Amino acid sequence: MLNVEAIDLHYGAAQALRRVSIAAEPGKVTCVMGRNGVGKTSLMRAIVGQQPISGGRISFAGEDVSSLRSEDRARAGIGFVPQGREIFPLLSVKENLETGFAPLPRRSRFIPDELFDLFPVLKSMLGRRGGDLSGGQQQQLAIARALVTRPKLLVLDEPTEGIQPSIIKDIGRAIDYLRQRGDMAIVLVEQYFDFARELADTMFVMDRGEIVLSGAMGELDGAQVQRLIQV
Repeated sequence: MLNVEAIDLHYGAAQALRRVSIAAEPGKVTCVMGRNGVGKTSLMRAIVGQQPISGGRISFAGEDVSSLRSEDRARAGIGFVPQGREIFPLLSVKENLETGFAPLPRRSRFIPDELFDLFPVLKSMLGRRGGDLSGGQQQQLAIARALVTRPKLLVLDEPTEGIQPSIIKDIGRAIDYLRQRGDMAIVLVEQYFDFARELADTMFVMDRGEIVLSGAMGELDGAQVQRLIQV
C-alpha cells in the first residue's frame, strides 16, 4: 500500500534523509524508531506531503504521490496524527473532529460512532473546548480527528509522548483494534520500545537520517534495537 523508495530530503543545504526506504501494508503496524533528531518526523512529513523530497519516490495504493500536495494525499486516504497533536484549542471537541471532513465527499461528512467506542471520553466532552482537555485526551482527539477522514493509511508521530500510562494503554488498544480490522496500514513513530514491541509487525530503526536496522519484529534483536535508540 505504501512504498517509500530511497528518498532524500533536504532543509536548505542540510540533508535530513538519505536514501530512506520503508513499506507499510494493510492490517499491519510498521514502526519507525530512533533517537531524537535522526529524521523520523522528517520522514513522516515527507509521507504525508508536508515536506518535499529531493530524491527517490513515494507511492501509495500503486500511484506515485511524490509530488502531490498534502491535501491531495489526505483525499487519497492518508491520515496524519502529528507530533504535538496540533488540535485547535478554541474549537470544541465536536468542531475539532469536524475539521476532518475537509477531504471527504459530502455524503461521508459525519463522525462515525466507532470513534466513540475507541475513545469514549470524547463523547462526553463534545461541547468542551479542545484546549480544556488533558494532554492524553487531546491525543485521543487528534487520533479520532485523523480517523474521521476514513484513512487507508494512518501515520502517527509519537502518539505516546508526554501521555499518562492509562491513556497510553487506551491508545495501544485503539491501534491494535485498527490493525485487526485489516483494511488500514499503520505507520507508527515511537520512542518507547516496550510499546512499539507490543504493536509492531515490522520495525525500522533510524540513525542520522538513514535506516540502520529493519525487519520483522519477531526476528529483530530487542537488545540491539534498544542500544540504537538510547539517548
